[in-house]
Amino acid sequence: MKTLRRKPKRSLRTILIVWSLLFSVVPLAFVTLYSMKKYERAIDHELTQRLKGNAREVEIMLNDYRTSLQQRRERYLRDPSLTYHLSMGDGNTVRNVASTWIRSDDTSSLTFFNREGRMLASVFKDNKGAVRSFMPGQDAVFLSAKYMAEVKENQEVGVAEYSDDHKMNLILISQVNNGSGRLIGYMEQVIDLNQAYLTKIKNRLKLELILFKDNGDMVAASHADFYLYKKDFFKNYFHPQKDLFFDLNVRSAPYGFLVYPLDWGISKFYVALGASKSESAAVLRNVNIAFMTVVGAVVMLLILTILVTSSWVLKPLYDLVDALQSFESQEQAVTIPVKNDTEIGLLTESFNEMSKKIWTARSDLRKKITELESANRELKETQTKLVHSAKMVSLGQLVAGVAHELNNPIGFIYSNMTYLRDYSDKLIRLVESAEKDVTKLPALKEEYEFEYIVKDMPKLISSCQDGARRTRDIVLGLRNFSRLEEAKLQEIDLHQSLDTTLNLLQGEIKGRVEIHRQYEPTPHIHCYASQINQVFMNILSNAVQAIEGSGHIWISTLPLKDYKPNKDSKLNKSGWVQISIQDSGKGMSAETIDKIFDPFFTTKGVGQGTGLGLSISYGIVQNHGGEVQVRSEVGVGTEFIVILPIFPPVQEKNTQLLS
Repeated sequence: MKTLRRKPKRSLRTILIVWSLLFSVVPLAFVTLYSMKKYERAIDHELTQRLKGNAREVEIMLNDYRTSLQQRRERYLRDPSLTYHLSMGDGNTVRNVASTWIRSDDTSSLTFFNREGRMLASVFKDNKGAVRSFMPGQDAVFLSAKYMAEVKENQEVGVAEYSDDHKMNLILISQVNNGSGRLIGYMEQVIDLNQAYLTKIKNRLKLELILFKDNGDMVAASHADFYLYKKDFFKNYFHPQKDLFFDLNVRSAPYGFLVYPLDWGISKFYVALGASKSESAAVLRNVNIAFMTVVGAVVMLLILTILVTSSWVLKPLYDLVDALQSFESQEQAVTIPVKNDTEIGLLTESFNEMSKKIWTARSDLRKKITELESANRELKETQTKLVHSAKMVSLGQLVAGVAHELNNPIGFIYSNMTYLRDYSDKLIRLVESAEKDVTKLPALKEEYEFEYIVKDMPKLISSCQDGARRTRDIVLGLRNFSRLEEAKLQEIDLHQSLDTTLNLLQGEIKGRVEIHRQYEPTPHIHCYASQINQVFMNILSNAVQAIEGSGHIWISTLPLKDYKPNKDSKLNKSGWVQISIQDSGKGMSAETIDKIFDPFFTTKGVGQGTGLGLSISYGIVQNHGGEVQVRSEVGVGTEFIVILPIFPPVQEKNTQLLS
């Protein structure tokens, strides 16, 4: 019959594939992902450097604006009419002169103040580029004291202010002196940075621009979509611990933005420059596709290589497995053809040699097993005979004691029968005489001692009844002790079993050994009654025989609840019962105690014992899940303690002990 190959719990092929992929594809995938990430960072870094250059260009443009304002200021202040009318507080003339100047430059506004900082006149360009003017009426307008203090210290001050119409005002406030260097007033020049200005820079640099206050609020932007974001959307990008480069989609187009700090005099603000990443994203996508294609091709090649290699390696191993699993069904040594000169070939050769040795060893083992089975059968037969012999010896001793016990009651019953027959004959003759001749009855009563018969006959009958009762008790005790019809697990009363055994040993006990009983209330136990009775008989008969002359035997019982026989036993929740049998015999030494449960060991004389009684008793108690303990002292006596569970473990009945 062909042996089916057992399937392994885990496939070696799968393990090889998984580990090969793990140590090849995983590092390759890691390198690929790392390379793509580094490439993406390189693109962002290149974009950041480009935007930083553009930001510096914007910074240079602002510096150029300030330089241009300073040059125009110097040109304006060289006009003597301005200094004269400014010192005289003639706002109308100053306004007319400033209106002429503002039309020819990029300045958004020109404002003049007297030496106290009060506004005299202001000219400015409206949204359409028309020049307009403003002169304060009764409500005077003054220059900020903070700015005046800065101007007095530094001759000029730059300030950035913001309006609600998405515009930033770059202001340059300068001090105006006359020819002798005396302060005569102040001049304010303003350049507007609005969406139109940002659009012009956008077209020039091909970038998107956003202007922010120093707190992160957006001021102006080159694209209208930026105004749709929440007011505080961009504030997270101004965190000092975060990178000032961020990504943002503008109408689904990816942009990279760099936030760059700028300053205008005492004011600081930010500009965000954004460049499109569409081209770089397309390049990066193509690079990623190329990387993934290469990785996929390498993975497929690796899998194909692993499958071929694993098949080449595992085929001989599968042959070995099949050969090993076919050992049981083969009648000869299993060999495998050697197909290569590698380590696998060497393994195959070693297997063939091992197979031959195993087959030889198996053949020898079968022979040894046959011999051992034969020897075991002989040993069992011998053991059965020895056990039977031991039981015969015990039975002989028991029968001798029982015969002695039966002899006394049967003897006086037999002896009383003679008197009862004589009394009955006399009574019959008296009755017959009374029927024939009543006159002779008194003489016959006196002759037969009728009065004595009347007194003695009840005593004889009572004595016979007592002998019959004792005989019946002995027979019942024998019947209860053997219980051959009850050789099965049942519930018994230990006290009744002990008393029955003592009754059977009464011939050896009476007049010589005094029995002391101390029975505590104990539950009935479940056991094989005939086996437990045999244990009590063996221990009690040994105790009686150990007493030379007169002595004492103490028998006590008590229940145990939480007893554990040994460290490997589980706690029996149903409880245990302890039986102690102690005698005042000659006792035993420690060397003897170590051997008393060994088969064929005995301390009795030749022909008095087989040395199997305690060995059999120990086996019975062990089969019931119990334990036997022995304590003895030479010259003092011996105590046997038998501990039995109320419910023994479930096991097959030991038929040998019952045979």
